Amino acid sequence: MASSWVPDVSPESPFSLANIPFGIISTRDDPAPRAAVAIGSQVLDLKVLSSYPTFAGVFPALEKHESIFSEPTLNAFAALGRATHRDVRKTIQNLLSADTSHPEVLRDNAELRGRALLSQRSVKMHLPMNIGDYTDFYAGYHHAHAVGVMFRGPQNALQSNYTHLPVGYHGRSSSIVVSGTPISRPNGQILLDTAAEPKQPITGPSRHLDIELELGCFLAKPNEMGSPIKVTEAEEHIFGYVLLNDWSARDIQTWEYVPLGPFNGKNFASTISPWVVLADALERFRTKGIENKTPLQGYLKESSEYAVFDIDLEVDIETPEGDTTTICTTSSKHLLWSFPQMIAHHSLGGCHMRTGDLLGSGTISGTGPRERGSLLEMSEGGKKDVMLYGMDVRRFLKDGDRITMRGVCGKLGERVGFGECAGRVQGAVQL
Repeated sequence: MASSWVPDVSPESPFSLANIPFGIISTRDDPAPRAAVAIGSQVLDLKVLSSYPTFAGVFPALEKHESIFSEPTLNAFAALGRATHRDVRKTIQNLLSADTSHPEVLRDNAELRGRALLSQRSVKMHLPMNIGDYTDFYAGYHHAHAVGVMFRGPQNALQSNYTHLPVGYHGRSSSIVVSGTPISRPNGQILLDTAAEPKQPITGPSRHLDIELELGCFLAKPNEMGSPIKVTEAEEHIFGYVLLNDWSARDIQTWEYVPLGPFNGKNFASTISPWVVLADALERFRTKGIENKTPLQGYLKESSEYAVFDIDLEVDIETPEGDTTTICTTSSKHLLWSFPQMIAHHSLGGCHMRTGDLLGSGTISGTGPRERGSLLEMSEGGKKDVMLYGMDVRRFLKDGDRITMRGVCGKLGERVGFGECAGRVQGAVQL
């Protein structure tokens, strides 16, 4: 990969020339949300770039779509399809490359460069997509097994359907927020005395607020209602990926989830990273997922074993006092089901999947004690202290705690990453 002429693109940056993730920004001078890409510590304002007189000639894939980067979300761009995403990303890489074939557009155009290239610290990030629907899956095998052991024992850790189909539930898209948004501790019904009869819950703030380290997938190409998406064609329906923290109130969840599954314990907030890493940027990091020894139904059989990505993931917790501890390091390869399989199963009955729909992987955990993607696992169901810097401990989150998730892959100078997926817990609303 060639180097960039853009200053201050450090080798450690997750936003190298090999990445070019898309997001939605606004600035003090122009508060209207619009599209941009990240490069090093800066962003390229694509709305400003589209004002270049021969923009359509430089971006032939966007002929007749010159105003698409002025939209307040990336939905219209995503809907153009993966071939267009690929062409546009390659063109932007060319423009930002030190040996660009179009130096007159940006590299040698001081006036346009001064307006289009902005410091990341000077922009406000917004949700990148208008998210109509959100479905969270349970594809993290090690997490599912560990939680199953806690509640059902080692002999019945996984439900009998787990290796036959991608298990999931429909979440609440209206509660999805961009990184940096404060998270209010949720109120709900909680059963404090599990042994008492009759059961008598209280209503109050969650005492077992947790995190879930996940990978999120945005859809680009819709399908018609009644027409399933084939697993071998599902890649063409994918726009890109983000990090996802599906905040969870375990005590509320435990009391309410029978018989229909997660509800108020999950619907109060989910945080995503602001930059969408396009599907093509992750292609070279494909790897094998966890082997599924169960014979699969035909509609779930993929043509390649290399169906997941090896992305290094980590989770930090910062206490109200400002001390930071990395509490998890793992990889996104620890999935039993791929996103194409999730899409194929989701649409099997004819479900209408739309541009901007978000799919979550479920909690990603590895096999080691420092690879657990939730406090529920780290604390073994709230029974064990998780040690933090300065001899502080946690079993679940306290008010004032800040959680930051990061993901990156690739060697120095060619890193492909997501930036931060972060949120700080604030006190519950008084009832």
